[in-house]
Amino acid sequence: MNRRNALFALLLGLLGFSVAPRAAEAQQAGKVGTTFTAGPEIFGKQLQILKETFPGASRVAILSNPADPSFALQAREVEATARSLRIRLQHVEARGPEEFESAFAAMARERADALLVTGSSTFLAHRARLAQLATKGRLPTMFSFRESVEAGGLMAYAVNMAAFVGRAAVYVDKILKGAKPADLPVEQPTKFELVINLKTAKALGASIPPSVLARADEVIQ
Repeated sequence: MNRRNALFALLLGLLGFSVAPRAAEAQQAGKVGTTFTAGPEIFGKQLQILKETFPGASRVAILSNPADPSFALQAREVEATARSLRIRLQHVEARGPEEFESAFAAMARERADALLVTGSSTFLAHRARLAQLATKGRLPTMFSFRESVEAGGLMAYAVNMAAFVGRAAVYVDKILKGAKPADLPVEQPTKFELVINLKTAKALGASIPPSVLARADEVIQ
């Protein structure tokens, strides 16, 4: 794997993609062995927090981008958590902003109680539009990036990027100095943050339980 592709893999990780399940295979092939990702288990945690915040939510829509490398792993993790919480999932796909309207229309038809938006770089790039559609549809939403909450989304349980980027920079520096990506270990973030936007909660007519607010790392008024 050339240096350019190795750096691309790192950037994918920073944007929420996961190549960790392929790490062993890749190392055997002499390809990329380093990944920066929270792993698919973060989506299960997001669903748990969403259910704790809105205990009456029995049907939750999951917005995913099937073009993402970690799409299948995300779906499996969320399905497992949903079964334990007795939540019925509605899987909705969107590959780009041109499919957002139809995706939210599908959620409305199925009467979703809440929404979880997975960690796609496409969803990050169009976070303001997704936040607007969620608020317009009065759909309590858990996002995968704190930037989505800053753009008007209700809440996010996400990797603390300040700490994460520092670790990523070390790996990028090693690769630029000639280290082989296959020789570098798989790295996962260890610090996460819960961010809640109370202005959006008010617009949705939603009440955030004190127990959830107490755990928030940041509350946007």
